[in-house]
Amino acid sequence: MPTIIDKMLSKETQRAVEKGEMLPLMEEFYTIQGEGFHTGTAAYFIRIGGCDVGCHWCDVKESWNAALHPPTATDLIVDNAKKYADTVVVTGGEPLTWDMTLLTKKLKEKGLKVHIETSGAYPVTGHWDWFCLSPKKNKLPQADAYAIANELKVIIYNKHDFVFAEEQAAKVNKNAILFLQPEWSKKEEMTPLIVDYVMRNPKWRVSLQTHKYLNIP
Repeated sequence: MPTIIDKMLSKETQRAVEKGEMLPLMEEFYTIQGEGFHTGTAAYFIRIGGCDVGCHWCDVKESWNAALHPPTATDLIVDNAKKYADTVVVTGGEPLTWDMTLLTKKLKEKGLKVHIETSGAYPVTGHWDWFCLSPKKNKLPQADAYAIANELKVIIYNKHDFVFAEEQAAKVNKNAILFLQPEWSKKEEMTPLIVDYVMRNPKWRVSLQTHKYLNIP
């Protein structure tokens, strides 16, 4: 399990992070789900720092360096989430960089539905009510992520990404719902291509970053 490289952290804190008792929390907020299957629904987002997948178009690159985000007690994260919502979305960064077992256990004990948005690049930990797999070419998903994905969301930055999307669709379980989503900076160019592709290949659905159109987090 990765550790946070920060000479200021005690060994005790490092061990707590490794066990999932503390996590490098970047931010947490209550908002409207903007993408994929649950678009338009209210959820509490928990953004965990740390990611080495390195997508050049990532819109939260400040999440990559886990050392910039203070290790926060999992119990505190859970207590904050319970104040706001029935559904929690764990995102990043790449949340599966860390052990999600304890976080999901405690969230579920509070009666919350627990979703994740992940590249699947690390082995799956935790117990999830909804597993959104968004694979990246730089670091492909683990087999267990394909097996349990409820939703496959492929970001379309260029035309070759349609080929990549089909390759990924062939690997997920048969019940996974398939989405194509334009990368935000290329939305004007790629959205018409996605619409045309979905009309010709109706097993896919269109996903848009509606939260950005609505100017909400």
